[in-house]
Amino acid sequence: MSKSIFRKKSIHKILVDVSSGFSDAEHSGGSHLKKELNVKDLTLMGIAAVVGAGIFSTIGLASFNGGPGVTILFVITAVTCGFSALCYAEFASRIPVAGSAYTYAYASFGELIAWIIGWDLLMEYAIGNIAVAISWSTYFVNLMEGFHIHIPAYLTMDYYSAFKAHSQVAAFTASHNLAAITDELKQGAMAWSSAPGFGGFRLIANIPALFIVVVITYLVYIGIRETKKATNAMVILKIAIVLAVICIGFFYVTPANWHPFMPNGFGGVMKGVSGVFFAYIGFDAISTTAEECQSPQRDLPRGMIYSLIICTVLYILIAIVLTGMVSYKDLAVGDPLAYVFNKVHLPGISGIISFSAVIATASVLLIFQVGQPRIWMSMSRDGLLPKAFSRIHPKYHTPSFATIVTGFVVAIPALFMNLTAVTDLTSIGTLFAFVLVCGGVLLLPREAAKAGRFHLPYFNSKYIVPVLFVVGVYFFRNDIWALFTGANAHENFPMFLFIILSAVLTVASFVKNLSLIPVLGLLSCFYLMTELGYTNWLRFLIWLVIGLVIYFTYSYKNSVLGKEKAHTQE
Repeated sequence: MSKSIFRKKSIHKILVDVSSGFSDAEHSGGSHLKKELNVKDLTLMGIAAVVGAGIFSTIGLASFNGGPGVTILFVITAVTCGFSALCYAEFASRIPVAGSAYTYAYASFGELIAWIIGWDLLMEYAIGNIAVAISWSTYFVNLMEGFHIHIPAYLTMDYYSAFKAHSQVAAFTASHNLAAITDELKQGAMAWSSAPGFGGFRLIANIPALFIVVVITYLVYIGIRETKKATNAMVILKIAIVLAVICIGFFYVTPANWHPFMPNGFGGVMKGVSGVFFAYIGFDAISTTAEECQSPQRDLPRGMIYSLIICTVLYILIAIVLTGMVSYKDLAVGDPLAYVFNKVHLPGISGIISFSAVIATASVLLIFQVGQPRIWMSMSRDGLLPKAFSRIHPKYHTPSFATIVTGFVVAIPALFMNLTAVTDLTSIGTLFAFVLVCGGVLLLPREAAKAGRFHLPYFNSKYIVPVLFVVGVYFFRNDIWALFTGANAHENFPMFLFIILSAVLTVASFVKNLSLIPVLGLLSCFYLMTELGYTNWLRFLIWLVIGLVIYFTYSYKNSVLGKEKAHTQE
């Protein structure tokens, strides 16, 4: 059994299956996905996925923790994502098929790891989409208020948040601690008290979040061409607004705000790693559109790298402007861009930013809603999910059933739940995907460069990685020793794993002359995973265990590759 769960699907078989009509597992030889995307479309889709809630919200808390030095964190994260993007590009040039990291893992690690990464990506996309839908709702409600259109509070939040706010306000009032009642608590309590209902039940739901998911799901359902047009329009608009914000903001910068550059040291800068990395999540989603690209082996790698470079430049400029306009101490807010312009008495710009935030978050939701059905489609083709998930619509040429299911999976929780606290799970899931993609490249046979196809440049890591390992151990020896002596040493197990992985890769680099870029990508992504905390690792591991139960009870027995191999042996 150990051999069968790690059975690999060869690159040749993956490409032959798709070209022979395996796109639709229910109707072999039938409908295919439309090839509509070029390098410009892919670059804009990458920007659409990346420039979203991160630049409009999480950048504030990251700046509060790291001060102006948060720009260093953006560079570190961009380099980390850059390594991963190059590895994605190598896979995309060899396997121009929908499925992203799932398909790549099937070819390099085998079926069990492919299932794990597919299951991991479902968590990343689903939780990310729910959080983005809720975030969009907040921006939309604020924007409507600017036009004096009031949406009742009980239609703009989840049930639990309203109930919790009602309970807390009652407790603070009873204890005469009125100063502790924040505006957010007041709004939640008002939603509870004003909501219609019967008995102890109240009708409270986030209707705007439901609305945007329905609209986006419909757009994704009717075709990639329509999705492309909507994405391109939204991206051009929001880039124009972000550039305008940067240009206007520079006139209100006070250089004194940039001192001290790292007020809380490097540790303070790294505290923002989750928020900053969340701002980068999404560029990998365009790899799920490989079968809808006109020239995937050439354009997919370019689209990923171009979008990553453009977004990094925008993020660094935004961080410089933010921390220059006001003190970093004032940036622990949910809407930092709007906040700083209110602070310098430019409320009109704040309104424009709110409008831009609505567009930006909608485009992020759009790209992720495109990505998730295509991963389900790929897993269904291989028999790891029911055949219906790979059904291609005969008219619209999209994975219809998977798209509808994705809409329900995102819309219902966004309507009733508050999942903004678990966005760290999205980051850890994405980093895990990056780790496996970088590791998978190391397992691929080295190929010579081919015309019209991206090829990952090879740099020998034989001496570079061992030197980096020795230097790292020397400079961080005290921190490493502290891992074993703390009161809660068991909570440091992610860092223990990182040290072990670093040692193993150091030896492997010296012995096997591994390619440097994938090694650095694997190590840097795994390090960022260790910064996401013990609790998030536990949640992540629980999710993976649930996935393994499903694999061994359904997917293992229904695997197309497993059935083919069993038939061959007979």
